[in-house]
Parts: sequence; structure tokens; C-alpha cells
Amino acid sequence: MTLGRSLDRTTSTLQAIVDDPHAATTSSWYLVVSNGDDSSWVVPIQDAAEVMFGRGPDCTVVIDHEAVSRRHASVRRRADAVSIEDCGSRNGTTVNGMPITGSRGLTAGDVIGVGPATAIVATSSATRRTRQIATIGELEDRLEAEVDRAIRYHRPLGVVMLRLEGATDLVMSHVEKLSSHLRRMDLIAEYGSDEIALVLPEADPAAVFVVAQRCASPDPGLLARVGSATFPEDGSNSGQLIGCARERLRGARANAPIAKNTDSMPILGTDVVVIDPLMKQVFKLAKRAATAAISVLVVGETGTGKEVVSETIHRLSPRAAGPYVKLNCAALSETLVESELFGHDKGAFTGAIATKAGFFETANGGTLFLDEIGELPLGTQAKLLRVLEQRKLTHVGGTKEIPIDVRLICATNRDLEAEVHRGRFREDLYFRIAAFVIPVPPLRDRKTEILPLAVRFTGEIASQLGHPPIGFSPEALDSLQEYDWPGNVRELRNTIERAVVLSSGAGKIDRLHLPERMHERATTPVDALDVRQRVAAVERDTILSALDATGGNQTQAAKKLGISRFALIRLMDKHDLKRQR
Repeated sequence: MTLGRSLDRTTSTLQAIVDDPHAATTSSWYLVVSNGDDSSWVVPIQDAAEVMFGRGPDCTVVIDHEAVSRRHASVRRRADAVSIEDCGSRNGTTVNGMPITGSRGLTAGDVIGVGPATAIVATSSATRRTRQIATIGELEDRLEAEVDRAIRYHRPLGVVMLRLEGATDLVMSHVEKLSSHLRRMDLIAEYGSDEIALVLPEADPAAVFVVAQRCASPDPGLLARVGSATFPEDGSNSGQLIGCARERLRGARANAPIAKNTDSMPILGTDVVVIDPLMKQVFKLAKRAATAAISVLVVGETGTGKEVVSETIHRLSPRAAGPYVKLNCAALSETLVESELFGHDKGAFTGAIATKAGFFETANGGTLFLDEIGELPLGTQAKLLRVLEQRKLTHVGGTKEIPIDVRLICATNRDLEAEVHRGRFREDLYFRIAAFVIPVPPLRDRKTEILPLAVRFTGEIASQLGHPPIGFSPEALDSLQEYDWPGNVRELRNTIERAVVLSSGAGKIDRLHLPERMHERATTPVDALDVRQRVAAVERDTILSALDATGGNQTQAAKKLGISRFALIRLMDKHDLKRQR
């Protein structure tokens, strides 16, 4: 059987699976195949059958590319055991980015690489009605793993948060019905006494929209509130995705129709906690910057509150009535970032079925906030500089110049001056965006704000969950105060949110409700910590040196270090080093 046709988009495939879990395939194992473009299709893996990848016309999956052999690789299934074997191909076959030799077993979620094509292994089961509801700990672990997979293989990912109100039997019936329509690869988890979380791998915004609609249409007698978020549009880590979905859930009306356009994020409150003298100085600078049309660069570690500072500038500026548009530059691939920034014309590239306005046009008359500006490719930096200087832009694939009136605020956790010296950031663009620099100190340097922030977050989250007021034990307060908070305010909020959920019914947050890493921090001797930090610093510096010496080439850097490229990527993730795409 030759599958020369494909569905129009991955969205179509996923919507079909969501609407009817058995429509895409009648087998319990299948492959979601992409040819390296915008098309994808589903290939069943029948029991005792073979799925052959290759260039030959008799192959199951025909890939017409010079890097693919006539009979390249074979996927076989025996009962519930699925394996892949490279058929002596010229360029080899990979699983999860690693070359294979001979035969190798496969599990759900593995990514097969054959030339320019990829195939994701997935399962479905007729016994899905007996699916177990995962715990919040399992949810956190799975979402972290899926975000890592989405970043590594440039795949979409969706999160849906659902709050149900009604009789217990009706709630359980709706959850069971919802579970029966999910794919085997999806995760359904309990996030609180009345909240359910869904993790949807390989689901783009359109497919997530379909699931959210189904969630928001419960049986009579139930009230449902739904919020959703997608990677990379709404966030590039698990905390951002959960936070965005829950923020939208809190703003949703019961059983209200789901808005398809979810690009805009909710506006944060203006009652920002500012106690420490360092933060008071930050907001004084923000107030001064707001009155002028000057470009502002907000610098600081991840999670310190750079976005809050940016929004404060917008709120206090003459442009407060205009739009406030945000874009995380690190969440987009190099091929997408220009289209998102400047827009594109119909037919500009494969999949450009209509003209689309970019973020600059959307922010016209208001403020554009570019987070992680240091992640922009050099080519895009040059085009951004030209737009800022000329106040005009041209769509990707277009010729018409469009005038714009936008106030730009940028943020980064990188040292952009060092990046300029290394040749990774344009000096002229740096001087253009850094006319007014506001440094935001890390949370460990403003310890006086840790407990006030924790108390405020606890009150907000308990109220949202419908819980009575919750306090802290002395041991929990000590742990919060002593912890270094490498993830800063964002990590603190996520920690408090988790603790509130775990402490439901206990009346107060105790040390056992805090993450294990905080227990270790409270009991580990200072000398041992110092050794760990020094070892980590040496490891990080060694990786940076190898990358600098090879011009950012990960393959060459890995050889220089004597490790595999996969191991290098893991170490870069461990030390929060952004990979050079």
C-alpha cells in the first residue's frame, strides 16, 4: 500500500482523532508521519505486518528524497511489541535523534527520523475508558518531558484546564466520557478538588480548540469553565503553559463558547508587591521611562518579573489605551520568527494560505514587548533594525512597505554586551534597543519580598480554587526564606500553587507540601552546597568554552568534549543554556 496522499495539515489528523478515537486507525499502534513540510498523515501498524520506509514505489511510506534509500527502514509489530530496523540504508535511521544499528524496540512517543521525514510512534486502545486519572506529580513530570520533546523536535503541544461544578456523579461521568475521546498519548490529571488538566502532545492550536470545545459542553446539570494554552504560542515551559491556561480558565464564563483567537494574554494586576529598596528603584526607573518614547531594555534572570516591569511601563505611558502585544522570541524557530514579527503575504511559503499581519502591525499605536530578544537570529536582527529605523516594514514574500507606530520594549536574561563581543548580537541593534536599560534583581537579592509574595500568591490561588484561607507552618516559612529561588518569582508562584493544591484540607502549608529540592536545600550543609555549585560552574564554563571554540556547532562541540551531541543538549538544558538553532 502506497500512501502518496496526506491530510492537509496535522490539525486535520488530530481533529479526526479527537472527534472519533478510532477513526484514524483501527489498530492499537500507529505512526504520525510528516514529510518535513506542513503535511502529515496516519499510518496504522497492523499486527504481524511491516511498515516500510523508502524511496521505492512499493514502500508503505514513500519518501522521494535523495537522502533516502529505496528500502530504508522497516517497522514491525508482534502483538504489543513494536520495533524498527535499518535496512542497510546509505544515510542511516535515527530514533529520538540518535542513529540506530540493527533492530531497536519502540515505545509510544519515540520519534523516527528517515531523511527529511519524521514519524511519531503512538498508540490507541479500546480499553481507554479504564484510563487512570494521573496525580499532580505525574502531571508535572509528564508536562516537563513533553515540553522538552516539543522544543527538541519542533512539535506543537497543548494544555487544557477544566473546572467542573455539579453533582459528583455527573462530574465523574463527564470526565469518563471526555477520557474516552482522548488518544492514548494524551494525559488527563487531577489538578485540584474541582480541576482537571489535559496534556495534548502533537496538538496545535486548532486541535486544542476542538478538545476545549468538547470540555466546555458538559451534560445538563454541570457548569464548566475551560482555559487552554499551546506551545510555543503561549509559553515555552510547563509553568507558563499551566499559568496561561489557568488564567484563561479564571476569566472564562461557565459553559461559554470558546474563543478561537487566543493570542492575547490576560493583563496582570497593577497591585505589584514592591517592598525591597532595589525593586523600588526598578519601578522608579520604569515610571521615568514610561513618559518618553524611548526604547527600553529590561534585563535580569528568568522569572524575575521583567514582563511585569514592561507592562507597568506601558500602563503608565501615553500609549496605555493602545494594544500591548507580547512575543517570546525563544519560543519560535528561525523559520517562523520573521513571519510572526513582520507578517507574511499569501503564498510566501508552504502553508501561507492567507495574508497575515505580524506582531508589529498588531501593536500599531501601542507597545510591542519582545521577550528573550537575545535569541533572535542574526538575519532577523538586521531586518528588525531596519524596521526600527525606518518605521516601515514589508511582509515576508511581499513588496509593499507598511508604516508602523510602535513603542518597543525588549527583555533578556543574556549579557547582550558579551553577546556583541562574541558576534552573536548586532552592536547597532544593541545600541538601538538599549537606549534605556532597567536591571531587575533576582529574588535571592531581595529576600524581604519572598514571604510577602508567598502570602499574596497563597491568597490568590486559594480564592481561585474555592479553598478557605491557608497559612504556613514555621518550618515551611523557613524553607521558603532559605531557598535560593533560581527560577525567581515564577518558581515561587508555581511552588505555592502546587503547595496549595497538596495542602487542601490541611488548613496550612507545611514543609512536606514543598518540592523535594527545598527539603534538600534546608538540610544540606553549606560546604556541600558550595562544592556542588563550583562543580556545576566548571561544567557550565567548559560547555560554553567548547561552543565558543566551535562557533556554536553542537556536533563539533560534543566531539571536543568527548560526549554525544544528545548528551551535550541535555547538559545545555541542565544549565539553562539556550541552544543555537
